[in-house]
Amino acid sequence: MRKIFYLSLALFLCISNVVYAASASDIQPRPHEIKESGKFLTWTGEARIVADKSINTHIVAKLKNALNISDSKQGVKVIIGKRGDASVRKYNKHIPKKTEGYYLAVGAKEIVVAGNDERGTYYGVLSLAQMLEDNRLPIVEITDYPDVAFRGVVEGFYGTPWSFDARLSQIKFYGDNKLNTYIYGPKDDPYHRSPRWREAYPAQEAKNIMKLVQVANENMVDFVWAIHPGNDIRWTIDDRDALISKLELMYGLGVRAFAVFFDDISGEGTKAEKQAELLNYIDDTFIQKKGDVKPLVLCPTEYNKSWSNIEKGYLPTLGSELNKGINVMWTGDRVCIDITEGTLDWVNPHLQRPAYIWWNFPVTDYVRDHLLMGPVYGNDLNIADKVSGFVANPMEHA
Repeated sequence: MRKIFYLSLALFLCISNVVYAASASDIQPRPHEIKESGKFLTWTGEARIVADKSINTHIVAKLKNALNISDSKQGVKVIIGKRGDASVRKYNKHIPKKTEGYYLAVGAKEIVVAGNDERGTYYGVLSLAQMLEDNRLPIVEITDYPDVAFRGVVEGFYGTPWSFDARLSQIKFYGDNKLNTYIYGPKDDPYHRSPRWREAYPAQEAKNIMKLVQVANENMVDFVWAIHPGNDIRWTIDDRDALISKLELMYGLGVRAFAVFFDDISGEGTKAEKQAELLNYIDDTFIQKKGDVKPLVLCPTEYNKSWSNIEKGYLPTLGSELNKGINVMWTGDRVCIDITEGTLDWVNPHLQRPAYIWWNFPVTDYVRDHLLMGPVYGNDLNIADKVSGFVANPMEHA
């Protein structure tokens, strides 16, 4: 099996057994299956798009912009849609029954982009665009899907948070590279963390978050807003309700994915049974009842093996008491370390679920005199089925 790891695309973790022609090999991450013909379609930009009226307009716009499609409504027929759409119904048997999967076929007179869901269709468009070179498209069939459900970045470092413009640029980059997760959790945002996690964002900051959510949606990225109450939380009904109220405010800004961080704290906030009780309450009364919110994510206090004390029962308590739909983050055997099969085989039984990886690379908040950059190596390539998510923690220099 071909094993290739690219930094910006590592989280798609795809394996293939095929030989790639030059144009098809431009697709990143590498698809699961490509059937080459050795022939090419000359691309003029003239095309007739066939799609259901319900198709996401941002996907159509991406298609037109990426392929410079004119409005002539002539030329090659481009059929696009998701499973269940009338436009792609005849291709249903080719679409992988995998979340965010897609089937892509380029023929001499017809192009088909058929997703298992909306994001799958979007990823098919991205792959099609990556193959266009010198006004030629290879005549191919492609079947692809991600092996890891949640892939992207957690802005979770200490120091100056990213600017609004930097975040916009980052989110667009994630969308272009088939990453679907951006977790907002900069340690130096006082409304994310103490002392103001209970308070609403000021008007301009709230407006910025709404815009970030909008752009994330357009780029098929989940904007996950994290709250960090552990430094001064009181295990009272008042604080529980204050946290729910804050989540409601963020929901009102358009956020549809949430995380709760209890990392890097001491004292009262570190109690596993209290954390589990709070997270279950949030899951039961907020996440599940909304119906349109992604699974809840927890960053625990013991988030790596070297800081864990199994005898004291922190991780086993989370594993046994947390609702099974809640994802739990993990940085590995240490704070900054390669992610290996061994660390997952150790932690997953304690968590009673696949770990959600918080990969501390290339974060530099603990060493400020130089940037930590270089080739990626050391992460195991056979761990996709042992993780629920994989996000990298970057540096303050976006």
